[in-house]
Amino acid sequence: MILVSGTKRSGTSMWMQTLVAGGFPHIGSEFSGKWKESIGQANPRGFYESLLRQGVFFATNPHPRTGAWLHPGAVKTHAVKVFIPGLVRTDYAYIHRVVATMRDWRSYGPSLARLYAMEDEWLVQQEEGEHKLERARKNRSKLPAHVDWFFENYDLVRDIATRRYAVNLASYDAMLRDPEALITRVFDWIGEGDVQAAMRAIEPGLRTQKPRSEVPGGVEPAHVELFDDLYHHVDKGLPLSGALLGRMNEVQRELARKHGELDPERGRESADDLPDREGET
Repeated sequence: MILVSGTKRSGTSMWMQTLVAGGFPHIGSEFSGKWKESIGQANPRGFYESLLRQGVFFATNPHPRTGAWLHPGAVKTHAVKVFIPGLVRTDYAYIHRVVATMRDWRSYGPSLARLYAMEDEWLVQQEEGEHKLERARKNRSKLPAHVDWFFENYDLVRDIATRRYAVNLASYDAMLRDPEALITRVFDWIGEGDVQAAMRAIEPGLRTQKPRSEVPGGVEPAHVELFDDLYHHVDKGLPLSGALLGRMNEVQRELARKHGELDPERGRESADDLPDREGET
């Protein structure tokens, strides 16, 4: 499979739209359920999500309701959106290529908040709206947005370093700066795809959150520096240095201790740090 991965609001939908327009078969519909009515303004061209956004593993394949099973060989060039937690749990046999995207951490929080505000407004207008709103909010991360952003991208880098699958990691901003160059590079890397057709899916004017310079409250200066450095490296296509990986390990442990009560899974100390040698990621 060609797995499109990243955090929420990182450009995964844009990449799915691009791959679909470029001629790749895909899994997932533009809008699931009532998404077009509830949060469609956040992504007018569609989200292209499916159950597999949770990962391609025993809980999703075979499909829990239909029993349909995806054979690795039959879906080698199918594009499917899988968020970072799902990528980490995806069976290796299904990872042919990973197209990963990263959004800058300063605009991640506002973009996610805008999406949730749309959903909240729509939910309260429905029958038993307050109950539905409460249930939706229970399923959202309790972590501060910048912590959520770092934890997920840390997991992405660690998974790439550990399992060493073929991956193209680029920033959301790089895609908007020069989409033709990036799409050409990715399609050449995959070995197929119509670049000019794919280009018709890119509409920079639909971007709702511009790059931000202000620092959200509650973020320590050392963390600001690290988050900015990580995004800068991805945005410019630079290799992640051993020193940067070491700083990521330190901050991951620090934030896990601090926020473990909000997310017990994150609170557990991990023995699987990022490698500290340049070039391993």
